[in-house]
This record gives sequence, C-alpha cells and structure tokens, in this order.
Amino acid sequence: MTHVITALCTREGDCVEVCPVDCIVPGPTDDPAWNDLFFIDPDTCIDCGACVPVCPPEAIFPEEDVPAEYESDIQRNADFFAEGPGYWDYDLEHERSTLRGEPKA
Repeated sequence: MTHVITALCTREGDCVEVCPVDCIVPGPTDDPAWNDLFFIDPDTCIDCGACVPVCPPEAIFPEEDVPAEYESDIQRNADFFAEGPGYWDYDLEHERSTLRGEPKA
C-alpha cells in the first residue's frame, strides 16, 4: 500500500521536505489538470507515514484509510505518475509562493 494526498491538500509542501525517499511531487501550477495538489508516487512510497503528521490540512491518508468522499484521489494520484507529469524539475519555494499569490521572481 501507499499513502495518498487527497483534495484536502493546500499545497503547503511540508510533506515534500520530510519524505525520506523523495516521492512527493507538486502538480505544476501552470497545468490546470494537476495544479491543485501534491502527489505521492505509489511505486516509490515506502509507507513510512512521515508525511502524515506534518500535513497542516490533514490531507494525507494510508490508501486503505482514504475517506469515501476522496476515493477518486487514489486513482488520480496514480495517474499523475502513469499518465501525467510525474517527476518534474520544480522549485518548492516557487510552488509555495505561487500558491500564496505572490509575484513570480
């Protein structure tokens, strides 16, 4: 099993900083298909749970515990890596500032 980031995500990025295997990626802010949350690579996640307690909106769940209203996020998370951007060269601070509406540097 893996952990899943649900639509509760507010793109804070704390999860990225604590992941020991670097498997959490923000959706590109310039891509409307993926720009609303962060994603966990189900093939790389070691299910350690380090991301769960640092998530301010409590958006991360073990896959088997995802609330029913967010079950579609399980497939969307997998699709991000199978069909979407997957791993891409991002700047976490830029992603955070874009979320907050700060001007681009």
